[in-house]
Amino acid sequence: MVKGEFYKSLVNENKYSDDFQNCMERTVEHLLSEETGIEKPGMLLGKIQSGKTKAYIGIIGLAFDNGYHFVIVLTKGTIALAKQTYERLKDSFKVFIDNDSLKICDIMHLPNNFTRYELQQKLIIVVKKEVNNLRRVMHALENTYPDLKSKKLLIIDDEADYASIGFKMNRQAGLVEINKIAKQIDELRRKINSYNYLQVTATPYSLYLQPENIEIPQASFVFKPTRPAFTELLPVYAEYVGGDFYFEKSEEPSSTAYYVYEEVPVEELEALKKEDGRIFKIEDSLISPKIKILRKAIINFIVGASIRRLQQLQKGERQKKYSFIVHTEHARASHAWQDKVVHKIKVLLSKNIEENPDHLELLIKESYDDISHSLKLLGEDIPDFDITKNEVYKALGQDYLMIMKVNSESDEVQLLDERGQLYLRTPLNLFIGGQILDRGLTIKNLIGFYYGRRPQKTQQDTVLQHSRMYGDRPREDLAVTRFYTARRIYESMRKIHEFDCALREAFERGAQDSGVVFIHKDTQNRIVPCSPNKILLSTTTTLRPHKRILPIGFQTDYKTHIQSIVDDINKFILPFQDDDPKKPFLISVDDAEKIIDNIAKTLNFPVGQE
Repeated sequence: MVKGEFYKSLVNENKYSDDFQNCMERTVEHLLSEETGIEKPGMLLGKIQSGKTKAYIGIIGLAFDNGYHFVIVLTKGTIALAKQTYERLKDSFKVFIDNDSLKICDIMHLPNNFTRYELQQKLIIVVKKEVNNLRRVMHALENTYPDLKSKKLLIIDDEADYASIGFKMNRQAGLVEINKIAKQIDELRRKINSYNYLQVTATPYSLYLQPENIEIPQASFVFKPTRPAFTELLPVYAEYVGGDFYFEKSEEPSSTAYYVYEEVPVEELEALKKEDGRIFKIEDSLISPKIKILRKAIINFIVGASIRRLQQLQKGERQKKYSFIVHTEHARASHAWQDKVVHKIKVLLSKNIEENPDHLELLIKESYDDISHSLKLLGEDIPDFDITKNEVYKALGQDYLMIMKVNSESDEVQLLDERGQLYLRTPLNLFIGGQILDRGLTIKNLIGFYYGRRPQKTQQDTVLQHSRMYGDRPREDLAVTRFYTARRIYESMRKIHEFDCALREAFERGAQDSGVVFIHKDTQNRIVPCSPNKILLSTTTTLRPHKRILPIGFQTDYKTHIQSIVDDINKFILPFQDDDPKKPFLISVDDAEKIIDNIAKTLNFPVGQE
């Protein structure tokens, strides 16, 4: 394998660790040596916000050094993530773009007049997973640039479990149909002569639960599943903060994580679902017990960010801008109501500087004391209360707090910076929204997360992707970080973290090579790995604790025919037993095989099933 100018430049620019480099190099070695196509794609498995994009950018560079001519990057179907991916790629490969070694295009802006000179360059096309976009890329390969079909292609399917698979039951036609986007991706894979396919995700459950083969007799096509051929685990970097911080270290009084979680009453989440004057009036937003935790969360955010900015100023560091997310519902009407409430809290806090300073000081002091508990554990200097109070007054008086509703594509695009991330315009930025604030979107310096999505059945992959508080978080910021949600949601997220860790540990042991993937589910059936539509054609088996899978489809022979065999088995086992016949005991594999062979003589199977 060649480590050429593309890869060396990226390693130097991105300062990849040795572990990251080894992971990227192993992945490309797999792609070069194994067939990772329609039936068996490769898998790069990372954690939420753990550097997956950074890793596959390095993989693309190394692939270019080793004979690949162009790359298609499939992104989640939002403009924000497509733009974020495009900007990251453009920034990472800038030197090669400038010297005419590489072209990068979004499929929406792919020129239809590339010259022969340009087509000799390496090419990256970013394609949002959306019906028209996928149609455009297929048209480009079929009609505009058919020569590209003979070039060596690498398809990177980012967030591979999102839109890339999925089925639905057409009850009228009486058959199972593949979703449009998944079908188009399957068609795209078929049109290329020489390609490799790499899936990238942090939530692989639906992918590993795909069957080996999918044939739909009633349909006019055979869908090739996207179950991985190999899995490479992306290493976790030292600064990464994930579920172990929020759900394991939170049990340790000596950790700042001990102070992170704050319970939100379910009644408060209901009060924030829609406007209802019978529950509380908007004028009472600063005093109503119905939204006590939301109010405290906002004040904690202002106080925590103010303390951190004062600490940075004292050290001569650049003062950071901080962010906070409110994500409780997917409905726009709920976002509008929450936006109204949060704006009212902001206005009333500002008014209290003059009209009711004693009440405001009490609120600030309560928050200051709360945050000081975790700050003291770090041994960092904590600004005096009066200095902090004045900084909070300054933040409120000079409009440091920007409140932004993010619940549509147009809103999102206007809120993106030049790197495709949510733009932090002021020192304090509070985002209110739903699904757009989840999967793949990077939100910098997040120190507050007010979360309340609560379906009847929690989908493990969806909830993990909502966990925007995961990622690269400095320990000083963690000391002022707070996570607010209902107790049931918190416990579900804790269990999901445990399931996810168990799956990763199984992969680290190479358990997936056995051909069976065990994915955990809770015994109360409130947490499922993924949407049932993603695995509609899969054969899955649920094993409850202390239960077994037993063979079926056979009969024992007549008792008079097998009695002597049973007696022989009992005599064989007897010397191994203790005085207590119910006590388990160990035997050798050879002895176990002899027992099984004898048992087999007692069974009758239908013809053809022996």
